[in-house]
Amino acid sequence: MERSEWILCPLCKSKTRTKIRNDTIPENFPLFRPKCKQEILINVRELNTSVIKEPDAKT
Repeated sequence: MERSEWILCPLCKSKTRTKIRNDTIPENFPLFRPKCKQEILINVRELNTSVIKEPDAKT
């Protein structure tokens, strides 16, 4: 049986508008959260979400 869950925002831990199943594997997925007003790159494997840290741009 396929299980599905809502992706939680890594910053505020609130539910996002994106739902994933346990067989979905988004890599380098740009997750935008209107409440936080930030875009975060995430990887998801078997409903486990990990945040991708990007180096800050040097000016």
